Amino acid sequence: MKYDFIIAGGGITGLTSAIALQKEGFRVKVLERTKELKEVGAGLGLGANAWKGLARLEITNDLEAKCNLIKSTKFLDQEGNLISEMDIERLNQKYGVAYVTVHRAELQKALVQHLQPGTLELGKKIIHFEQSETGVTIYLENGNTLEGDALIAADGIHSTVRKICFPNIKPRYSGYTCWRAVVNVPKEKDLSGEFTETWGTKGRFGIVPLNNNQIYWFACVNAPYQSKDLLDFTTNDLYHLFQTYHSPVPEIIKCTNDNDLIWNDIIDIKPMNRFAFNKILLIGDAAHATTPNIGQGAGQAIEDALILSQVLKSNRNMEEAFTEFENLRISKTKKIVNLSWRIGKAAQLDNRLLISIRNSIMRRLPSKIQEKQLESVFHTDF
Repeated sequence: MKYDFIIAGGGITGLTSAIALQKEGFRVKVLERTKELKEVGAGLGLGANAWKGLARLEITNDLEAKCNLIKSTKFLDQEGNLISEMDIERLNQKYGVAYVTVHRAELQKALVQHLQPGTLELGKKIIHFEQSETGVTIYLENGNTLEGDALIAADGIHSTVRKICFPNIKPRYSGYTCWRAVVNVPKEKDLSGEFTETWGTKGRFGIVPLNNNQIYWFACVNAPYQSKDLLDFTTNDLYHLFQTYHSPVPEIIKCTNDNDLIWNDIIDIKPMNRFAFNKILLIGDAAHATTPNIGQGAGQAIEDALILSQVLKSNRNMEEAFTEFENLRISKTKKIVNLSWRIGKAAQLDNRLLISIRNSIMRRLPSKIQEKQLESVFHTDF
């Protein structure tokens, strides 16, 4: 069977794109290299743009009960003093849903349920592909081949497809590394509506409320790329690093099991000027991976899926549609990647004088300016 689209990657980008394209009547096959969809990752944020996209795909009804609505965000210094605050509740009233948090596994489950049966195939690693006038031939590690009119690369920041199309483009290191975990909190401690980030000399610590009395926390620390000294870092090591930070930062680290820790260096892709390569299209992290500082990784992936399906609805010529998609998405995604990169650099300052200057500027910055910046991120073209 020849498919209209073969999608490389069964993450949020690939699954959402498959759903959107199937709703337009396209025959789609999703190839995921892993043999099972594990509950990888931790929490993630979905802004108004992401929620609007999921609503268009009729997924929000299944997901809503698994999400936590954020009402405010606070940035604190390591003593717990307020640096800056944003009233997300005001944006919730404007957009209906401005910002929610959810465990990545819950979003993944909801997306899989909306695929047509047989769409997703696991354990299918793409090793090569060839283009011709009639379509694309996909070569798999197991020796099999698949035929499609086009290939959509949604295979993440380390995309195999991108490496073949654009071998000189490589991920760039942000200068900081990150530990993450999801933990249960006592019922009497209601953290449900408030997202906080603490910016201090030792690093940055975020507390993100999820559903069912769970929180997702992350700790970002300046470090060399792929530091061997951090390979065996434990929660006890992190506790000693952040023990002088305000409560409940040390307590949250202390109640985390070492086995629940996820560690990785924070990387992105420097903004590209091309996503389309004839019958091949890069989307999601394969095209515009961003640091997680404004919570738009999933949001931009969902925007990609909706805009791609809209473009293909009005233009069935794959190559022309892919070029149109590229023209529509490069400007917005470049803005997101650059903004997130700058915020990360400011948040990771470790010089006390520069920290003091930064905090002083942020305390004087009207919250409406931050809200306007966030609303520009929430704007969608679908």
